Amino acid sequence: MTVMEAPLVETSMRGWLGEHAEMRYIFFGGKGGVGKTVMAGVTALELAKQGKRVLLASTNPVHSLSGLLGQDVFGKETAVTGTTGLWALEIDTRDTIDRSKKEIRDKIQWFLKFAEISTKADEFVEAAATNPAFEESAMFENMVDLMFKNEYDVYVFDTAPTANARRLLGMSKVYGLWVDKMVKSREEAQSLRELLSFTKKKEEDPLMTYLVDFRKRIEHARELLTDPAKTAFFFVTLPEALPIAVIRRFIDWFHDFGIPVGGVVVNMVIDPNESGSESEFVRNRVAMQGDYMGEIRRAFEGQVRAVIPLFDSDVRGVQMLGKAGEKLFA
Repeated sequence: MTVMEAPLVETSMRGWLGEHAEMRYIFFGGKGGVGKTVMAGVTALELAKQGKRVLLASTNPVHSLSGLLGQDVFGKETAVTGTTGLWALEIDTRDTIDRSKKEIRDKIQWFLKFAEISTKADEFVEAAATNPAFEESAMFENMVDLMFKNEYDVYVFDTAPTANARRLLGMSKVYGLWVDKMVKSREEAQSLRELLSFTKKKEEDPLMTYLVDFRKRIEHARELLTDPAKTAFFFVTLPEALPIAVIRRFIDWFHDFGIPVGGVVVNMVIDPNESGSESEFVRNRVAMQGDYMGEIRRAFEGQVRAVIPLFDSDVRGVQMLGKAGEKLFA
């Protein structure tokens, strides 16, 4: 049997998750508009049906979970109606940022007082908040808080488009490097302070205590995000050029960062046997998708977990998610 004749899906989504029974943190990403939210919702619902306690959470600043589920899940963990064992949450970015600003202000004010510097903390806080990565940092902290609480059997995350998801999940490594440098600088500063001091008594350094504790927190987050027994990132694509190109580029990056890749889900595929031939537009789309399915086969051999058809209505609500689940977990 040639490679082209082999089944596109060698290990299905159901089979893969069956082989990874201890999976705790499942992420879905890809280019915008490919159906990440739907695939995350379908997976969370399926796991809940298996008797697991599941949280479906959105780390995408442009949330769509409430629209998918047909109920408001913004800002609080909410039981999903029409099923059991499933809760959903759209993380309130504004609340996260406001809380992060307060925490930063308290830490800076605390440090300035310790260092006997009279400058107010507000100007430092505003400078930090204008950093483009501030929102992602706040979102990362909120995501990690959910993971550390350990209140659910499985966490399924609907992420932002892949470039943003890459930066979000990469925060653990970036933070780790930053904290290591800060700890080193603080050690050098503390040594110099002790040398210049008239007393040999060592002072407690609250900033160093904070940095060491923060480093432990980030190391724990990185352990969870890079544990192939507990974590997996699934890419969703369409049989089109741009979504394929996006995930081809980012799969290697996720491997480099040590984030385990669970596989690829191909969404919105038109079945040529059911499409009919009345419309030239449909015939052209089917032919185009056929070409890109061949490219998907070559690019992601052994990684495709499911091929989802293009439904004739929106996937919205628990009932329609169940219908989509029959395809994702066939």
